[in-house]
Order: sequence, then structure tokens, then C-alpha cells
Amino acid sequence: MTDSMMYETGRGVVAVIPTYCEVESLPGLLARIHEVLPELNILIVDDSSPDGTGEWVQERMKTDSRLHLYTRPAKSGLATAYVEGLGRALEMGFDFLIQMDADASHRPEDLPKLLVRMAGPDRPDMVIGSRWVPGGKTNGWAPWRVALSRAGNAYINFWLGTRIKDATAGLRVHRASWLRETGILQQVSTVGFGFQVEMTTLAESMGATIVEVPITFDERELGESKLSGAIFVEELVMVTKNGIKRKFSSRH
Repeated sequence: MTDSMMYETGRGVVAVIPTYCEVESLPGLLARIHEVLPELNILIVDDSSPDGTGEWVQERMKTDSRLHLYTRPAKSGLATAYVEGLGRALEMGFDFLIQMDADASHRPEDLPKLLVRMAGPDRPDMVIGSRWVPGGKTNGWAPWRVALSRAGNAYINFWLGTRIKDATAGLRVHRASWLRETGILQQVSTVGFGFQVEMTTLAESMGATIVEVPITFDERELGESKLSGAIFVEELVMVTKNGIKRKFSSRH
């Protein structure tokens, strides 16, 4: 861990990682994480994966005290996985909560700089690993996908008024004390991939200090992607609906 982190309870940092059928990618990801941050605790939030992801974690826990498992009865959406997983991490008493994907698209090697930024003198409440600030980039994406993601974030900025360049980013670090004080997790209404956008806009509306740190986002190599056209439509509808509501209410 980084010596500059000022722990508030002494428990330290945990990475919350939702999983559904990630038994192929998880072993390599955990090895990379602990190569970079040997002491990091990891909480796997598994939706009863039929491929044996949860069973693999349970077996690994017998010899690795840094690993924890929170099992949900069925696949119930990314947002609820993060709400429940982050909530469980708060109950466990951790000071800083990392959220990241299980498919290795978020590089563990980027984690130290997010944690160092979290320990900055301005005490940010949320640090976002961003693809779209200077220095951020993607690896393995076709030009059309880069354009779509940039356009999507511009659309979010227009409708929801956020200043964040990468509001859909999934690699983040949260200050636990701020999550507790605001109760923000209890206000999340989305179920799926709209969680990132909703957390960003909710946090901004509550006066959170949010900063972005450049990262490299890799296309997944193992397993199957969870992204689909339906997910894109879900996020588009959510942003448009909330944006119309926001602009209409601002006129009254």
C-alpha cells in the first residue's frame, strides 16, 4: 500500500469486484493486483456464477486471508452488485473502496496512482480512472468505439451538467467516510450499467470533490463481454429522462 494514505479506521483499502462467469479471468487479475499491491484486500461480489467463479474464490480463501466473498442468489444487475458490495465493504470497516471490473480491462498497475491521488491534500471524495483526460487512453478499441464513448460522455455532460470527462468510467476509489456520511448508496435507483453515471451525478449534486486520473483501458481478452446494445439503450434512456427532468425543473 502507499505510505501516504491516511487511514481513518486503520483497516485500509479494499477492491470491490462484481463477477458473473469470470472464472477464466479472475486468477490472472488477482495475481496482477497483488503483484502491485501485496496487502490489498479484495471483495468478490458474485452473482452465483454457473461457471464456478464463487467456488474458485471460496477455495482460494482457505489459503488467502486477503480475499473475501459476498454471494448473491442470482444475476441482479451491476448497480445492485456495487451497492451491495460497497455497502458490505463499509460494514467491514475499510477506509477506501476501489471499484473495478473483473475482466482485467482496468489495469491493476494503475491502482497506485489513484490511491496516491486519493491521499492528496484536497482530500477528494472520489477518484475516477479516466480514459478521456490528457494521458488517458484505450487499448484494443476500434475507432468507432472510441468515438461512441466520447460522444456518449459529451451527451451526458450536456443533459446532466456534469463536468466529469469520463462519467461512465468503472475504475474508481471512494472515500468510505464520505459514503457513510451522505448515504449516497441508498439513493441509487439504477439496476444495470447506468450506475457509474448516476453515482457521478449524485455525488456532484451532494458537493463531492471528484477528480480524474488518466488510465489505460484494455479490451478484455478472456471470457465474454457483458456489454450489449440493450445496455447502451438503458443508459441512453436514463440520461435523457433525467436530463429532461433536470432542465425542466431548472426553469421553474
